[in-house]
Amino acid sequence: MDLTKFLLNTATLALGGTIIVIIAYYMVRNDLMSYLNAKKGIAVADDKSGLLALRLQAHERMIIFVDRINPSNLLLRLHQQGIEVGALQLMAVNEIKNEFQHNITQQLYLDAATWKVIRKLKDDTIAMINNAVKNLPADASGIELSKKVLNHMSDIEENPYELTIGLVKQDIHKLF
Repeated sequence: MDLTKFLLNTATLALGGTIIVIIAYYMVRNDLMSYLNAKKGIAVADDKSGLLALRLQAHERMIIFVDRINPSNLLLRLHQQGIEVGALQLMAVNEIKNEFQHNITQQLYLDAATWKVIRKLKDDTIAMINNAVKNLPADASGIELSKKVLNHMSDIEENPYELTIGLVKQDIHKLF
């Protein structure tokens, strides 16, 4: 009889312990799920804020790029006393290409249409400089190239560099 009592007490304790564990699980389950979901939400929010920061940085860099290849800034920055037209042309084209290559990965964070406009602006700027050189004598000075390009820019009704910066700004506003 002692053995039967012992087995009955053990079974009762085991059943009671199991019931307590089940009740505790259901009581804590909602809190545990809320905690895990909150942690997951924080991780997702961190990922999104990190991506947003990268996208903003890319837009900032593209505004700087467009400003740097704007002939009024580019030619002024590269001009040296007594520089010849061919040397200034080479320096300007190389500067534009180097700036572009330095920022090429930023296309990952920009709208495809905006990137296409920026790339076209780069190509058009190089073409404008090269075309201006074609109509100048070989012994012309860099000042003559600068004047020719800047005169051409003044004849354009809407400044393409300002328009492109405006497009980049519009993209930034779409992020918010």
